[in-house]
Amino acid sequence: MSLVLEKPHDVLPGRFAWLMGLYAENYHRLNRMFAPGRLAVGSYLSSLDDGLDVRLDVLERHRYTLDLHLTYCFVDGETGELAPSAQLRMYHDAHMAEVMHCHADRRLARAIGPLRPARSIFQQRLRMSSFLNRWLEYLAEQGHSIGTLEPLTGASANASLLVPAPEIPRRATG
Repeated sequence: MSLVLEKPHDVLPGRFAWLMGLYAENYHRLNRMFAPGRLAVGSYLSSLDDGLDVRLDVLERHRYTLDLHLTYCFVDGETGELAPSAQLRMYHDAHMAEVMHCHADRRLARAIGPLRPARSIFQQRLRMSSFLNRWLEYLAEQGHSIGTLEPLTGASANASLLVPAPEIPRRATG
């Protein structure tokens, strides 16, 4: 006997449910990888000796939230900012992680091509959360974890750890 669904939206999640699912998945990925809830406010470095060091800054801790900054230790030569980087807020009570802001290296954006402008705040949040999800998956595959995090103190937390971003080949056009 076959069953025909009258309402396909009953099977597929709505856009809002999809975004909330990404928030939850990002929360759990962050927790599994770096356990930031157990870290003190400060800066941490995950180094795998591949030249792609990851920096995690625990910025603020509140009763139900934790504010973080996640980045590679690359400096965008055009802006002088760390890139790519993401400002994150983890909600412990809801088990969700929201991307507050993302910054990509301009050379990377030129290499992969420009993204069409988001038509709404919702679409922008969906893009940022999807980016974080893929980035966290990549970092985990490379071996970054709570076991590779080392606290940065005093002089080691300064700009001496920062390196220019590697050259990114341009995408062929035609």
